[in-house]
Amino acid sequence: MPRVTGRRRRMIDDLIDDHTDHHVDAPATQPPVAPLQPPSPRVEQAYRIISYVLRGGVLLSAGILLVGVADVCRLALTSPRALSPTLLPHSLGAVLLDLRHGDPLAVILLGLLVLLVTPVVRVAVSIVAFVLEQDRVYAGITTLVLLILGTSFALGPVLPAEPAASLGTAPPLGVFLVIFAAGVLAGGIGALAGLGGGVLIVPLLTLVFHLPIAEAIGASIVSVIATSSGAAAAYVRDHLTNLRVGMFLEVATTTGAIAGAFLVVIAPTAVLFVVFGLVLLVSALPLLVKIGEELPQPVEPDQWAQRLRLAGTYPDRRLGREVAYSATHVPLGFAMMWVAGLLSGLLGIGSGTFKVLAMDVVMRLPMKVSSTTSNFMIGVTAAASAGIYFARGDIQPLVAAPVALGVLLGAMLGAKVLAHLSNTTLRKIFVPVLVVIAAEMLIRGGALLLGTPH
Repeated sequence: MPRVTGRRRRMIDDLIDDHTDHHVDAPATQPPVAPLQPPSPRVEQAYRIISYVLRGGVLLSAGILLVGVADVCRLALTSPRALSPTLLPHSLGAVLLDLRHGDPLAVILLGLLVLLVTPVVRVAVSIVAFVLEQDRVYAGITTLVLLILGTSFALGPVLPAEPAASLGTAPPLGVFLVIFAAGVLAGGIGALAGLGGGVLIVPLLTLVFHLPIAEAIGASIVSVIATSSGAAAAYVRDHLTNLRVGMFLEVATTTGAIAGAFLVVIAPTAVLFVVFGLVLLVSALPLLVKIGEELPQPVEPDQWAQRLRLAGTYPDRRLGREVAYSATHVPLGFAMMWVAGLLSGLLGIGSGTFKVLAMDVVMRLPMKVSSTTSNFMIGVTAAASAGIYFARGDIQPLVAAPVALGVLLGAMLGAKVLAHLSNTTLRKIFVPVLVVIAAEMLIRGGALLLGTPH
């Protein structure tokens, strides 16, 4: 009997693997899958750098917030008058000045500012990552996104501040805990479904705690960025996020968000709520049709997807291999992303539902890629309007702090769960959440049109 050499043994094993892959794991209705391939050292280094930046920003922000919240709780118990209402600082310089006077509320604001600029730093580091990959096209696209974000933060300080905005007094500990728990829930659902969590936070703050809508929207902006930063670190590290898709579409969402932040003072908000709710309800229909679809049918990439190299792969732990995919209908997806950014700036939400719909239904990306890339994007989209909202005094630190801490924890937990779920399960989670959000938008819009409390 001839001896089987090591080389021949490897060839036989490869043939067995190919045969098994074809007949068992890759049914005819699914796109082809490729054996799990380790990324190149440069790509691995780029993803690792971005993941470290996100994780570092999240940990630094959470640490500062915890210090500030602990000090506020101490003062609330020992010296309540020390937390008397004062005007909100509307710039980093004003926050630093209050820090010099030992104001614990300024510590919270500093922690929130660190969280708000984390997506901006992420974009700046992404430029370096694409340079390491020697990708000049996406280094240029990402630089454009950074310039758009810089424009937003530069425009914020020139806007007139709201004189009525104040730091207020610390809410009771029970209220803190309820808001924190709601943040954990919002962050977990947001991480799984690619949402920002703001659509859950805003109703809670307005309906349950009767906070002004401006403060609720400010907290929503914080929750969106916290969800994105808390979950995206794991998604980028695990190569579930398509960075090229995300950065290209961010050109649309950031410009739309800036436009929305400026239009919010004149736009008919009630009509926007109703239109957004109707669009989401209609959008749920194609998702229901293919709710059992694990992976999309193979698509023919259009010329934009080919030129921009939007195709990719992601490691699917359930299949134990790397799944290849491509994109199509890129111009329509880009237009939908501008609308998503506009809604984000107008309503103070992440518009993650619209982003996931654009990538899953229109561009035909796998649900996991759509959800994780949406999560990566929503923080950058929210950051485009965050500077404007902060300058207006709409970010109330005593409300935003428990929201941010809860959402950060929930997003990290949700990110750990997502990797072990199937695309079908994610879609079954996403569709009910989509319907609930649509109903909420219609109810809020109807209440505003009728002039009733919402």
